[in-house]
Amino acid sequence: MITKIAVLGNGRVGANLAAALTNAGHEVTTADRTPGAAAEVASAAEIIINATPGAGSLERLTALRDPLRGKLLIDVSNATVDGPDGLPADLLYPGSSLAEQLQQALPDTHVVKTLNTMLYPVMTAPTMLTATPTAFLSGDDPQAKQSVRALLTDLGWHPDWITDLGTIQTARAPEAAILFVPHVIRATGFKPFAISITH
Repeated sequence: MITKIAVLGNGRVGANLAAALTNAGHEVTTADRTPGAAAEVASAAEIIINATPGAGSLERLTALRDPLRGKLLIDVSNATVDGPDGLPADLLYPGSSLAEQLQQALPDTHVVKTLNTMLYPVMTAPTMLTATPTAFLSGDDPQAKQSVRALLTDLGWHPDWITDLGTIQTARAPEAAILFVPHVIRATGFKPFAISITH
């Protein structure tokens, strides 16, 4: 089924997701930096993906309350306080999460957190790793999470690799996993990795 998807954020994460979802047959638009562009693409889409830098996501998306009303918002960002080297040093919302903050600010939008526990190439090519990665889902609306599952399948994720953690409050756990990232990069270099839950 072709879905109208708007990707907010045109960095490596946003560009990667936009290209992969387009290749999967969806109708994808991205917002440039001109005033009103984000509202325009969000209004025309059924699903919106937040791939904007996490530190500014809450402000950016709260300004889109009306275009996001009744829509599915997939949040793949991490809200961090960066260290001197530009890598994450702490969480911006300790005791909470960006996803929870977004859901609270946008009560008429269905927020689902996913794909934030891996380096961006793995999001759209999960089979590139030698071990099976895990994609987590956090959100309050079961139907919204089912829609995200379908999109992940389109991106190459096997259903068994997707774990539903529960409500939006559970997003605190995968968001906290960002604190692994600077240490992993310093130890092994900047190469694709993901968190994997094995049984």
